[in-house]
Amino acid sequence: MYSISQLQDLVNKHIAEKEYPNNPSELYEPIRYIMSLGGKRLRPALLLMACNLFDGSVLKALDPALAIEVFHNFTLMHDDIMDKAPLRRGKPTVHAKWNESIAILSGDVMLVKAYELIMSVNDSVLRDVLRVFNETATGVCEGQQIDMNFEALDGVTIAEYLEMIRLKTAVLLAGSLEIGALIGNAPKDQAQLLYQFGENLGLAFQLQDDILDVYGDPHKFGKQVGGDILSNKKTFLLIKALELAENLEEEELNYWLNAEDFDADTKVRAVTDIYNQLGVRQLAEEQMNDFAEKALSALACVEASSEKKDQLKTFAEELLVREN
Repeated sequence: MYSISQLQDLVNKHIAEKEYPNNPSELYEPIRYIMSLGGKRLRPALLLMACNLFDGSVLKALDPALAIEVFHNFTLMHDDIMDKAPLRRGKPTVHAKWNESIAILSGDVMLVKAYELIMSVNDSVLRDVLRVFNETATGVCEGQQIDMNFEALDGVTIAEYLEMIRLKTAVLLAGSLEIGALIGNAPKDQAQLLYQFGENLGLAFQLQDDILDVYGDPHKFGKQVGGDILSNKKTFLLIKALELAENLEEEELNYWLNAEDFDADTKVRAVTDIYNQLGVRQLAEEQMNDFAEKALSALACVEASSEKKDQLKTFAEELLVREN
């Protein structure tokens, strides 16, 4: 049985060995560049773990695993353009290093390459794998559009927010697991249980991200703490605070949401104080734990060796016990 780190190493080695044409260099060099920026390779590792869970060949699943990572980075490349982000993992984004037109076209080719890689699966499961991949890819795009729509909306509900993060974040984890299970010749009902595991794990992971953005240690979290507050991003914490706030708390929260000229540290402290008064961190943690429990319940129903399921359980626990 492979360890998680061994699977991540296999993915990184496969990425490094992947060859792309040299010409036109403006089309293919950005792909090499963004794929070399690193990352935890969580999604392809999950695909390989799911395949291994049912005694499928991990080595034969490497191309589909790479397809997931190429697709993920394609979405990041286009997201960076939409967000006008200058950096990705501490390095210039593709559109900043080249230009937006190159980033768009290079990203388009990445999507095509992802399909080429996914087509390497056995013909007996190809149709099912493509169905899951298509549904996953569509869901990610829908989630991104809904997230952008939220920027102009005032009345976003918790249910709407959870559906957005399900699409934008959770379905790619879930789809990776289901595809891996199908490649490993798992029965469809077992593959679906792994989808449910990944979907709930992804929801819990994103809620934890919301919490850590406000309460995390920036040196351990790896991001600017308070970034969501400064950008008025509609997270679980903000939506729940708007739902619960009354009188002075409501007035103060609306003041900071509408303020155009402010000191960043002061705004972060003030909004965090409101969150503390309303107890929204505890509510977010309760919701996160609920999704984590649902994920583990789905995994418990999977008919596979306990040892291999424990590996996925450990992966989930490590994913949800990030430093704060």
